[in-house]
Amino acid sequence: MNFRETMEYIGQAGQYGISPGLENIRELCRRLGDPQKGLKFVHVAGTNGKGSVSAFVASVLKCGGYRVGRYLSPALFDYREIIQVNGREISKKALCSGMDLVREVCDGMTAEGMPHPTLFEMETALGFWYFREKECDIVVLETGMGGLLDATNVVEDTCAAVLTSISMDHMKFLGGTLTEIAAQKAGILKKGCHVVTAAQRPEVMAVIREKAADLGCPLVTAEEEEVSHVHYGMEKQRFDYDGWKGMEITLGGRYQIGNAVVALETVRILGELGFPVSGEKLRRGMASAQWPGRFTIVGRK
Repeated sequence: MNFRETMEYIGQAGQYGISPGLENIRELCRRLGDPQKGLKFVHVAGTNGKGSVSAFVASVLKCGGYRVGRYLSPALFDYREIIQVNGREISKKALCSGMDLVREVCDGMTAEGMPHPTLFEMETALGFWYFREKECDIVVLETGMGGLLDATNVVEDTCAAVLTSISMDHMKFLGGTLTEIAAQKAGILKKGCHVVTAAQRPEVMAVIREKAADLGCPLVTAEEEEVSHVHYGMEKQRFDYDGWKGMEITLGGRYQIGNAVVALETVRILGELGFPVSGEKLRRGMASAQWPGRFTIVGRK
């Protein structure tokens, strides 16, 4: 398929709707050669802040010299934004060739009587394929919805499972209470992986702590109460947090301070797991992180 045909095919794939569960994505990935295997992941779930935390972490790792894949949703300006390596979106050529492979596998699955994978499952598998092709050192992976039954949860080598602020969302699929929704989000935890969570409501923290204990996962909470000397601003914000003095970010919005400390705790853990980043490069990565279309200046008059 050429680029136009590929985009038409992607548009048509929306008809397959939303179907939580891992059976289809596992089969799709298996037929693609399980591209997710051999990759290391920072897996991010939550209701608010996934994109911002992912942007901070990916930016720091890139500044640290690593080849960083990033999978996100939704796209803002260009569909290809959802799959990136070191901040550069997937090329049109790679999108076409990768989706050709995915389409062939999907056609084979339906020919054998299996359900057609959803668009999100297709995109997720495509992302894994591309990250393997680009030989990424690590992938920052955002869930689409929930966690436990989200297509991204087919991954196995999770270095850090990150939980941003959790509140009521997608109740039709995730449950009608915060406890039920938290259980779905915490479904990304893998046995023995490190866990970083934003400060949560008590009932949410109880679910996360229990899940982490059951799986033997070290758990760190990014406590906003430990943030001090905050200077808010629309273009630059500075704060101190647990040994980091005068940390600067350029994402606007008071809430971004909380997202930043979750990212800092994640980066600290990654340093212990073989992805160290020097203090200077960490600061550069935090300050240069971009996540457009949120609390963003669009005009000055």
